[in-house]
Amino acid sequence: MKRLEIPAEKARLTEVIGFVLDYAEKLGFEKKELFQIKLCTEEVFVNVASYAYGADTGMITVIADGSEEPLTLTLSFIDSGMPFDPLAKPDPAKKRPLSQAKKGGLGIFLTKRFMDEVSYAYQDGRNILTISKKHSKAESGHE
Repeated sequence: MKRLEIPAEKARLTEVIGFVLDYAEKLGFEKKELFQIKLCTEEVFVNVASYAYGADTGMITVIADGSEEPLTLTLSFIDSGMPFDPLAKPDPAKKRPLSQAKKGGLGIFLTKRFMDEVSYAYQDGRNILTISKKHSKAESGHE
């Protein structure tokens, strides 16, 4: 398990992505999975940096953890900003073209599609969004 605690500022996105991808690569995730992990990390982090603290700046903690059988990457994004459950918002309408979609919610929708598990909790004054990705070979039974 590795932990990164930094200011929740968009300018720190590269640092967060580097931290997450380095951990995921060491676990053995492949190029397509790394792209999905990167996209979801970016969506979650930018949302926290943009909205969690309003006009103020706060901290975010990113915890990366791996497990085997099946090989899984679990990322937790923890902030003490305003309580907000991104999973409470309904998914965008599927029949509507992206150009007509309402603003907001697409990032968490993609995160729910690309990740195997997504959960939210608010405890002890902190938002905790946890996302998990299983290695594709773990799902298919190949080694």
